[in-house]
Amino acid sequence: MAFRAQREEQRKKLYKQGLEPEKFKNKRTETGITIRKQKRTEQLMKKRTIEVPAHFAAPNIPLPELSRLPQMVAELKSPNVDKIYTAVVSLRKLLSIEINPPIDAVLDAGVVPDFINILDRANDNPKLQFEAAWALTNIASGTSEQTLVLIHHGAVEVFIKQLANNSDISVKEQAVWALGNIAGDSSDCRDFVLSRRVLPLLLDLTRDDVKVSLRRNVVWAISNLCRGKPAPPFETVQLAIPYLARLINSPDPLVVTDACWALSYLSDGDNDKIKVLLQHGICHAVVRLLGHESPTVQTPALRVIGNIVTGDDFQTQAAIEAGALPALKRLLDGNTKKSIKREVCWTLSNITAGTTVQIQAVIMSGLVESLVYHMVHSEFDISKEAAWAIANATSSGKTQQIKYLVDAGCLRPLCELVQAPDVRVVAVSLEGLENILASGEKLRNDNPDGKNPYAVSIEQCNGVKMLDRLHKHPNRSLVEKAAALLHSYFSDDGENQNIVPNVASDRMSYAFNANAEHSGLKF
Repeated sequence: MAFRAQREEQRKKLYKQGLEPEKFKNKRTETGITIRKQKRTEQLMKKRTIEVPAHFAAPNIPLPELSRLPQMVAELKSPNVDKIYTAVVSLRKLLSIEINPPIDAVLDAGVVPDFINILDRANDNPKLQFEAAWALTNIASGTSEQTLVLIHHGAVEVFIKQLANNSDISVKEQAVWALGNIAGDSSDCRDFVLSRRVLPLLLDLTRDDVKVSLRRNVVWAISNLCRGKPAPPFETVQLAIPYLARLINSPDPLVVTDACWALSYLSDGDNDKIKVLLQHGICHAVVRLLGHESPTVQTPALRVIGNIVTGDDFQTQAAIEAGALPALKRLLDGNTKKSIKREVCWTLSNITAGTTVQIQAVIMSGLVESLVYHMVHSEFDISKEAAWAIANATSSGKTQQIKYLVDAGCLRPLCELVQAPDVRVVAVSLEGLENILASGEKLRNDNPDGKNPYAVSIEQCNGVKMLDRLHKHPNRSLVEKAAALLHSYFSDDGENQNIVPNVASDRMSYAFNANAEHSGLKF
């Protein structure tokens, strides 16, 4: 028995590299798999639909031919306000063409300074200001190079001036839309807009008495100011948190969606950021939104919870105490989108990387059975995240907790996943199997035959054959890991086997004990 304990300790020193709880919390920035990237097509689209006020419509001006561009540019210099208005509307319509608008041609014509000057000075003509702002907004929805033209000509400052001083709601709303487009272009553009101290002005426009469409666009613009890699300076954007905490309780689902996305960006980072969000009491409200009827609300709410549980044990516990686990189970078991199920499993993997108390909470919530189900029956993108959650639980789980995982049926899918095409999934599955087998050593005395019950179960589900096939894997560390498991737990003379195979002199193969089934295995 003493020798066995010594062997277990040796094994831990050699192979406990992947699932240490503090190291295995998976921040989104540490991995490249899809759900850990902040990809969200509908939110990354810079163009926003905005309701055009009827009194600003220009129905009598048809879409002009591009060949008339020089004439329109000349009319911008006219002393006749009606001609200027017609020219601005015509140019705006050109820029509003849905497919391949001629933005470069309009920029090359040099009209941006004219648009900005009209927006800045035509205070007695809000219709004209609105059309100029609309034209500039369409330019801002183009490429980064096109957006930079606006910045270089001072458009950001003029848009911010409209927020502060223009009394016309429609012009103000168009300015918000433009600023959101510019901020959404890149982290550099975002930081430039933030440096002009626009955030307090936008936050003031989140009041309940603000026009609905304006408020929606304001919250969207705020979310763009919080988004991006590298992240914006937290000391600049954190003043939005109390406002966002209020907005996620709004009855307007569009406001709630963008407020949640903003919080997800703000919570994606170190634990100090998560701490600030929790101090503003957002956890219970976000958990409640996991049950929202719309996936467009569920998705960012789930992202916030997922970010919180990447934090320390206290922050993870805050999410659990807010009721996250039952809500996560409903999403995992319900008729929800594949992407949501995948992210639920990722979120659970960070919870099971926590304390034994938190692992027990996952068990008591019935989530282990759900995870095992998805390991077996779901598409690979989901099953591998579920496997990660189970493997994490084996790292910190107590003997009885690991027994619960085994009784729930996790061994067979873990064995099958050692044949997965994803190297990290193979490594995690092997680590989970090793942890389970190590726990099984403690149960030998409870068995009449003195065998490791989990080793027996792995043999019965053909797991040994699956491990054996890894000797051809191109990844050296996986070959070593599989060899160590086979020699430690499945060899008749395992007590006397070396845990790690020797490297042959050619450094291209492994030389095992002469009794081993494979010798000089190529990889």
